[in-house]
Amino acid sequence: MDEDERDPHRMEEDFYTFLNVPRNATPEEISNAYRRLSKCYHPDKHTDPNLKKDAEILFNRTSKAYEVLSDPHKRAIYDSLGIRGLDTEGWEIALRTKTPQELREEYERLAKEEEERRLLMRTNPKGSVTVNINATDFFSRYTDDYSKDYDDVGIFSAVEVSGMSLTQSIEAPLTLKDTAVLGGELGIKNGVGSGSINFAVRRLVSQRGWFEVEVGAGSGPTLGFRGYRSLTKRIFFNGGTVLRFNPNEITPGFVGTLTMQLDTHTIGYLTCRAGIQSGMNTTIVRSTPQSYTAFSIEFALLRSFVSLSYTHKLEERQLDLKGCVKLGTFGWFVEYGAEKKLSQHTTVSAMVHVGTPTGVSLRIKLKRAYQTYNFPIRLSDDLYPAPVFYATVAPLISWVLLKNFVVDPIIRERKQRDRDKQREANKRIKLEKQREAKAAIDLMKATFSRIRAEEEQRKGLVITKALYGRFVYPHGASPAEEAAIGQRDEIIDVTIPLQCLVKDSKLVLHNASKSQLPGFYDPCVGEDKQLLLQYLFHMQTHECLVKDAEPLRIPKPCMFNNKF
Repeated sequence: MDEDERDPHRMEEDFYTFLNVPRNATPEEISNAYRRLSKCYHPDKHTDPNLKKDAEILFNRTSKAYEVLSDPHKRAIYDSLGIRGLDTEGWEIALRTKTPQELREEYERLAKEEEERRLLMRTNPKGSVTVNINATDFFSRYTDDYSKDYDDVGIFSAVEVSGMSLTQSIEAPLTLKDTAVLGGELGIKNGVGSGSINFAVRRLVSQRGWFEVEVGAGSGPTLGFRGYRSLTKRIFFNGGTVLRFNPNEITPGFVGTLTMQLDTHTIGYLTCRAGIQSGMNTTIVRSTPQSYTAFSIEFALLRSFVSLSYTHKLEERQLDLKGCVKLGTFGWFVEYGAEKKLSQHTTVSAMVHVGTPTGVSLRIKLKRAYQTYNFPIRLSDDLYPAPVFYATVAPLISWVLLKNFVVDPIIRERKQRDRDKQREANKRIKLEKQREAKAAIDLMKATFSRIRAEEEQRKGLVITKALYGRFVYPHGASPAEEAAIGQRDEIIDVTIPLQCLVKDSKLVLHNASKSQLPGFYDPCVGEDKQLLLQYLFHMQTHECLVKDAEPLRIPKPCMFNNKF
């Protein structure tokens, strides 16, 4: 079963607790625990058909735990990675002498190969949709030329879609090293359409680099070559060349980027372009958990500029505040705005663009998984206060309304749905574990009677009462009041399972959740639990209360000293 198909609410089994041995148990201790449980659960010891069926299930769990913990190789995998490591295919090639760290690295490698195998069965679609909106006529009413006829038409007639573009690509893994990419673009602007299609094959040459060949058609046939290479641990290079075939000539183009890791949070980029848009660009990026800063300088034949952008990250609110200043031979502009993460795969952002000669525009972007939707709205060709004000205030008001009346209700509904799903899953697991615990107790009754008779005869350790779960002390509240406030004990009787764990007048439980012990289950998932014990030792009554994961050893050594 794939990882995604497994029940996310299912508790992982603890083989050590099930056998009631410490995590540093010796092979002899593991064998003794296995033999003790096998005597109780072996199907051949039960003639009742119902008990025999339950015994087979519990005996298989006992055998599985012993199989893993008795094999040093499997035990090392289980200790390092849990059951998910044992379920990973390919461990047969791993050496049995690997250290825990090497086992983790091996697991990551195998998990990566499994992910690659899954990629073979599906594509990876990526795309974007851009809708260009022209709303400059809406603000022309602030000029002196505004006429009365314009009012009669309505404000929405001043808004038009001036262009639209669509890009889409899919990836099809051919082998573990080869990937085919098919992409295309369609666009229309002011009634003129254009489009292109590209096909590329990328090959992973080694862990340090890849190489790609691309052919395309649109405004003319193109042939491109791109590649990436890790030169050192801190220096990387990627670049490529494109040949565009026109009717009378072949136009070449080249772009190459040298990347260098300057320190833990800082990266430098040096980009060189040759062809129609020749130029050089230097960029330094510093990214920390709290901020992102980028500084760029570019010298080119058509345009040169210097830019500075800054992002302040508010992780608790999942909000990024952004700003950018750019000055060049083409003019200048300032951008400011915010990006909000709505969910794990969805973000929305709004940026106000103010500059010369570009004017004023509002750019809204919605990103959902691998799809991006862009809505650049041009508000004014000149710098007027009104469009700047509306571009700044309108997104804030829209977000408040959207958050209060759309986003928050959806989030509350999703959380409630998740809680209901969690509750149903816990209920199902609880019933399953409850049935299994009851079956285990039925199988233990003969062993319980024998051990208790032996302990009573020698005046040893006799468990008179054992309760496990959530104990509530409501400070004098009546049962009716407890029921009204929903605070009632959620406990189960575990007298028989604990008596069966007594050996030589001693009971030892290790520091792990006791819900994994045979005959136990979790009566209140997610709540703090305790174990209440009342027992006789040398005909004297004792009582103790321990937390769920707290180790227990009775009788205590002082009891022996006092007796003898």
